[in-house]
Amino acid sequence: MTAPFARIEDFAAALPPVGALFGLDLGDKTIGVAVSDPFRRIASPLLTIRRVKFTQDAAALMALVAERAGAGIVLGLPLNMDGSAGPRVQSTQAFARNLARLTPLPIGFWDERLSTVAAERALLEADTSRRRRAQVVDHVAAGYILQGCLDRLAHL
Repeated sequence: MTAPFARIEDFAAALPPVGALFGLDLGDKTIGVAVSDPFRRIASPLLTIRRVKFTQDAAALMALVAERAGAGIVLGLPLNMDGSAGPRVQSTQAFARNLARLTPLPIGFWDERLSTVAAERALLEADTSRRRRAQVVDHVAAGYILQGCLDRLAHL
């Protein structure tokens, strides 16, 4: 078991040169999932998983990762606006530690502040209905999280 990487540089060093990354937006009720292309240039929102309990949530995630030959996982880290860590950060880190017990893939964190706001804004600009926004906002937010990470990885 490899512990999740706190620093993006360490996460990058643990990744193979090619392979899709998965981005996760962890919520209390759902997990938004996005995936990159194998060359890690573009993040695409994939789907939203309704949370049940960790074992079922992790099984669903690991099935997606295996199906798309994932090379690593990026979890959005819900820091407070002042950069401090609150209870949601601890919950996300616990999820990552538990997930790390189930996979040898590198797991890293990316600051997710305002990702949901950005996703909502993009969906509003696209004139998406309120009902449809509720269905897709989590995996669109995961796409924002993953794209931010991909952009940083491209410059390391």
